[in-house]
Amino acid sequence: KNIYWTLLLFLFSSDRSLIFPSETDNSYVELTPKRPLNLQAFTLCMRVATELSGNREIILFAYRTTNADEPELCGGRLSLYLSASSGATFQVPDLGALQSHLCFTWDSGSGATALFMNGKKSLTKIYRKNHNVSSGGKTILGQDPDSLLGDFEADQSFVGEINDVNMWSSVLSDRTIQDMFSGMRVPRPDVLDWKTTQLQKHGGAEILTTE
Repeated sequence: KNIYWTLLLFLFSSDRSLIFPSETDNSYVELTPKRPLNLQAFTLCMRVATELSGNREIILFAYRTTNADEPELCGGRLSLYLSASSGATFQVPDLGALQSHLCFTWDSGSGATALFMNGKKSLTKIYRKNHNVSSGGKTILGQDPDSLLGDFEADQSFVGEINDVNMWSSVLSDRTIQDMFSGMRVPRPDVLDWKTTQLQKHGGAEILTTE
């Protein structure tokens, strides 16, 4: 297997950044959402930099319930998985040492799924129409959980830097996502808000805070 509030927020580069220095089977950061991930649509965004390359699987984000990964983002060819063995995969330029801003959007009613990379939108794909993301899971960065919060493998771990992880319970407009990439005002996230979400690090993962 290679998400509107009327409140507004400036989403510039965050003052917190997560560093994953090396391949491990125990380094990850757990995020505490503002609300359960019982979702029929979402927009999930983050900024990522990594020097991993080639065919190696790169797990950027994982929300794991007892039974399945939903959603999970994989790098290389960027893919979204929702409780399925096959994902919505997009052929885009490789991630690198310079930060990339990524957003995935998904709507259950239509199945419409798209990727935005540095403000540019991909083609739209139809994926997991009428599926619902279930609550009761764990949200982590840095590892691929094959159980609720465990069964990690070093060769699936993320190595690099991640910040500005935000999630909304709706599909944001193309213009809003482009504004976000440019550092302009956007609706405050109602699921994961990087400015306020609680982060709990494990293993060798580091949380860097800047003034």
